[in-house]
Amino acid sequence: MIELGSRPSSVSHRILRCGRYALPLDRPLIMGVVNVTPDSFSDGGRFLDPADAIAQGRTLVEQGADILDIGGESTRPGAEPVPLVQELERVLSVLEGLRPLDVPISVDTYKAPVMSAVLQAGASMINDINALQSDGALDAVQASDCAVCLMHKRGDPRTMQENVRYEDVVREVSDFLAVRAQICEAAGIARERIVLDPGFGFGKRSAHNLQLLRNVRTLTTLGFPILVGLSRKSTLGKLTNKPVAERTIASVTAALLAVQQGAAIVRVHDVAQTRDALAILGHVAEPGFRLDD
Repeated sequence: MIELGSRPSSVSHRILRCGRYALPLDRPLIMGVVNVTPDSFSDGGRFLDPADAIAQGRTLVEQGADILDIGGESTRPGAEPVPLVQELERVLSVLEGLRPLDVPISVDTYKAPVMSAVLQAGASMINDINALQSDGALDAVQASDCAVCLMHKRGDPRTMQENVRYEDVVREVSDFLAVRAQICEAAGIARERIVLDPGFGFGKRSAHNLQLLRNVRTLTTLGFPILVGLSRKSTLGKLTNKPVAERTIASVTAALLAVQQGAAIVRVHDVAQTRDALAILGHVAEPGFRLDD
């Protein structure tokens, strides 16, 4: 049975440091997705125009997003890499337009030059599917005061869903994340700046994703906030037989289950619906709970 409760007791700090922001971890945080790409699996092309992406970011903040995550390169299964210059062109104008909002702006990238440029332009967090393993990435983040999300994946987006094998997916993901966090701390990245993401759908089949979701609380014993990103993903489509556009209920349910298992951050497309669901969960789990405390 999954117990009610939104906070992992094993997280060794209660604040996430994101540049000039200090985000309390005494309630689940919502990271709203702003994809500035033509080919993302869920909303590819909808917000390719910077004005549309900026408007979407503002809407997500109004709906309750605590963090915005801008992505200029799709990392869906089968996606091709985007040239560095093109990724920067997509991201920087949107970052500039969203910077006046009073929330941390995260940029989803694994490229060190992009990291350096967006941090200089005011980003407060780097969301890296490659866990700072690319050349120069560790140095780019270490030199700043931003937060960083370290994600587990197998292979690259073009091939990561081919020949997927694990002996024990929870242990293998946990071991990888523990090592990457240790390397980051040794490089001078403070513990309260680090978030871990098991990487649902990145080199994992549906059975692996479900096993990880059942064991988010195990991952929290690493002592870092856990970010879960299952929103609209193919595993939910397989479980419900719904296309991407009809996976809102499944996505919100997955976010609730993750929070019940101790996830500190849920990365979602459907911010308003997720916020409402978390408000109900909070009041049931903790009488007197306020989502906007």
